[in-house]
Amino acid sequence: MSRVFVCGLGAVSPAGWNVDCLRAALAQQAPVPAQPLACPGRAKPLAARLVPPPPARPPFLSHPRLRRASPITQYAAAAGLEALAGSGGRVRPGARLGLVLCLQSGCVQYSSRFFEETLRDPLTASPLVFPETVFAAPASHIAALVENVALASTLVGDPACFLQGVALAADWLEERWVEACLVVGAEEHHWVRAEALWQFQHSTVAGSGAGALCLSADPALSLGVELSAITDAQTFSASLDRAAAVRAMRAQLPSAAPAELLCDSVDDNPRLDISERAAWRDWPGRRLSVKRILGEGLMAAGAWQCVAACDEVARGAAPAAVVSLVGCNQQAIGARFARH
Repeated sequence: MSRVFVCGLGAVSPAGWNVDCLRAALAQQAPVPAQPLACPGRAKPLAARLVPPPPARPPFLSHPRLRRASPITQYAAAAGLEALAGSGGRVRPGARLGLVLCLQSGCVQYSSRFFEETLRDPLTASPLVFPETVFAAPASHIAALVENVALASTLVGDPACFLQGVALAADWLEERWVEACLVVGAEEHHWVRAEALWQFQHSTVAGSGAGALCLSADPALSLGVELSAITDAQTFSASLDRAAAVRAMRAQLPSAAPAELLCDSVDDNPRLDISERAAWRDWPGRRLSVKRILGEGLMAAGAWQCVAACDEVARGAAPAAVVSLVGCNQQAIGARFARH
């Protein structure tokens, strides 16, 4: 892998609409308060950590393509534009830009609305809703918003897929197909997703939002953070169970110094966390568990982990940060971001 540098960060989370809000919430080390989320057929609502309304209407929402856009598109656009702006203009206007959008549950709000209308009366179901249900819709809107996107792809998978998106962006940069690349992970809230998570673990609190990294092969564009290592995707299978996959992922990462940070995907879910806790039990440095503070944001949570890790390194709070992303049902993959 050629050298890849982080030149911008963006985030939308239950803490607010930028990286500063994300950083402040993580610094407090206290879970963001949850709100009730009504669920049909349930007398008691589910708990969820929702993205608060923005302090002011984002200017990009006036773009014609975003008039009917779902919240997931709004979150992804806000995080992506912040990451581009965070490059401080170092990414030149009109540069060939790549876009990798990573999703798990995707556009669930519009999907639910479309199927509700269809089941109620197929003759009156709005055809205008359907385009917003497909997984590629957010990437299409963001590409239209940014305008200079030369190459775009949407990846669908579990939260560890975000680092696959980073690896794909690194390949595009190495081949010089793009000059910079946005990697965005996003999810939106809906009772369907919250209830699905509740079925697997009653204590899980759903979260929503987005996170974004802007990457480049040019060190002059960097925030001072380099992607120094990324592992293979260790896919869960009959021959490689979850625990073995996490161990194999860690074995591919370099040994850590005590001053380094570990951003793990632990969420106080005993069944899912046990393998990751065991693999990293001898970690010598500080740890940060983003999902315990912001909620189970699925793909957004994977992006938040990477944003938090890069932010710590960029600010000089750690010389390097390791991201351990153990997906819910597919794979384990890790990365290391270091000061350069």
